[in-house]
Amino acid sequence: MKNNWGKLFLILIPIIAAIAVMIPTYRAYQLEGKLKDYRANANAAGNSADSLAIMEEFRNKYGTDLDEAKKNQLKLGLDLRGGMYVTLEVDVVKLLEESAQREAVDEVFLTVLAKTREELAESESDALDVFLKHFNEIARPKGKSLISYYDIGDFREATEENIIERLRENADDAINQAAEVIRQRIDQYGVAEPNIQQQGNNRIILELPGVENEDQMRSLLETTARLEFHLVRNNADIVRAFARIDNLLVEQNRKRAGIVDEQPLAQDTAAPVAETPAPAPATQTDTMQTAKLDADTSLADTSGADTSKANDPYAGMSEKEIMEKHTSEHPFTSLFASYFMQPGDAGQMVPFYYTTDEIPDGEYSFRIIKDSIARFNEILNRPEIRPLIPVDFKITIEAKPDSRLFKQSGIEVFEIFSLNREPELTGEVITNAQQSFDPTTNAPMVNMTMNDDGAERWARITGANIDKRVAIVLDDRVYSAPVVRDRILGGRSQISGMSNADEARLLEVVLKAGALKAPVQIIEERVVGPSLGQDSINSGITASLFAMLLVIAYMVFYYNKGGLVADFAVLLNVFLVIAVLTALKGTLTLPGIGGIILTIGMAVDANVLIFERIREEIAKGRSLRSAIDEGFSKALSAIIDGNITTGITAFILLTLASGPIQGFATTLLIGIISTLFTGILVTRALIELLLIKGGNEFNFGQPKQIQSI
Repeated sequence: MKNNWGKLFLILIPIIAAIAVMIPTYRAYQLEGKLKDYRANANAAGNSADSLAIMEEFRNKYGTDLDEAKKNQLKLGLDLRGGMYVTLEVDVVKLLEESAQREAVDEVFLTVLAKTREELAESESDALDVFLKHFNEIARPKGKSLISYYDIGDFREATEENIIERLRENADDAINQAAEVIRQRIDQYGVAEPNIQQQGNNRIILELPGVENEDQMRSLLETTARLEFHLVRNNADIVRAFARIDNLLVEQNRKRAGIVDEQPLAQDTAAPVAETPAPAPATQTDTMQTAKLDADTSLADTSGADTSKANDPYAGMSEKEIMEKHTSEHPFTSLFASYFMQPGDAGQMVPFYYTTDEIPDGEYSFRIIKDSIARFNEILNRPEIRPLIPVDFKITIEAKPDSRLFKQSGIEVFEIFSLNREPELTGEVITNAQQSFDPTTNAPMVNMTMNDDGAERWARITGANIDKRVAIVLDDRVYSAPVVRDRILGGRSQISGMSNADEARLLEVVLKAGALKAPVQIIEERVVGPSLGQDSINSGITASLFAMLLVIAYMVFYYNKGGLVADFAVLLNVFLVIAVLTALKGTLTLPGIGGIILTIGMAVDANVLIFERIREEIAKGRSLRSAIDEGFSKALSAIIDGNITTGITAFILLTLASGPIQGFATTLLIGIISTLFTGILVTRALIELLLIKGGNEFNFGQPKQIQSI
């Protein structure tokens, strides 16, 4: 009797264990259905606050359960669930550029970087090796060395070897850190079962099943998330720098045209006005004068102000004449509108024109339309222009256009900021970020909390810069630049300017995950639609069921009652394969389903060998019980030999292959082990139990029933 209980447990325990392992998969399926319902209700809500409340209710009720279920559910591959396949490349060349001393960067160094990028675009060589090769070919013949551009601190350690070693460490750290940060972002975003692998020297392969919003995912992956707090320096120094850029461009145009007199050219030949029209200052003033500069100061309507007319050198000209004259004399500053804040309590802004050498000290503001930004950045990035900007300044453009002006006129206008190059504070002090809504405007924003060190520094910075603007900069784009009205204690700040709640949620995720040391860019992307993934699932299930039904029908037809036992073992085998794959945190792919189908055939093959041996022994005149003992004993070696040889092949595929082949090899290996268990132990135990219940009769498909002796 004890032996019978042991045989019963041998059958029941694997079934119970497999069910327990698969419960989270069923639970996750249920909760994801509820999540879809909640999202539909949130999208149908009347306002953002109600939408947020609905999703918050789901998180409070089911959030923890869903997270736990997803951690332990059966993971479906990209080919089954749909999603994105992305290849990212870490921009090591950009890291090399940023590591150099800014004041040392010259045209020679920029040429080396350009040649490095050109070669890397056509090869997968190590970025640092390519950089050093071109540096030796271009820079060294001109008397340059790495010490000319890189500073590693202690001058006693400033050797070529130490610099190369430091650059190598920085590049390796940037790639490893990029993989980890991206993993954290994806996890916090809520992508289940991502597959993240490093490939080669500077690439990261991502498989992201279930991704529905590809645009958000692209932004999530490519955002560097360098959060910085800079003091705004829109003062006379940057205005003088802009004027110097105008003068240099005019001089270059005159030299190209061979003009030696004082008559200015009609246009910048490097970029004709026909290609990039420069709006007249009067037109830009009229367009942008309604845009707010900060919470307390707005542009004044200067159309009737005597001050603006007195300083306007274009009075009396037609719009066409204004454009031609202003563009020829100011090829750079004609791309944007400049304003000067008049002294006094009113704080009104009046247009400023670059027609005089007398530039008053004070606060300025600069506005640019979207179509002019590309031309603006192109000029600033020219090697001969860079030295004209003060070394401790950086020029940055607002991340989002002025929303009020856009609603009024449909024109996208951005503010230009001149900032302290060195940040007062960085995102390293941020300990938490939380999406929220402005209680007064209901606009989405992100609240940030700093650590103790950051809170102390933030209080000191804000206390020392009252009535000044501090720009909150993310990836070199200004999200907000509020005026400091008082010292800020507690280490709290916020970022506004997001267009919707999804964008705020995305920003929350990237801030929590941290910044990338080097930028990344998507170089390859494939999207598998959910319908295609569902088609793959349906095809795989159909093929599996068809194969299983054929096997079941054949086994019952040929082996009778023994065939039913074999069919039960096959079904249990498939169930155990899926359960073990789930327990091992594996991923089921379409090739994996192929491995399961192959396992079905192998499992039946084991039973066929056993049953044929039993039938042979019965034909020799042995009793039923003796024939069963001999059949299992003599078939065992053949079954083990066949499965071992197949297992060796599967192991080689698992270790040496990648991608879909690994999925096939994984399920095949699990299937081999499961086949040995179900085909030998479970089948034997079930036959023994049925013999006890059914007496001495059992049909293995022999011509007549044989009774045991």
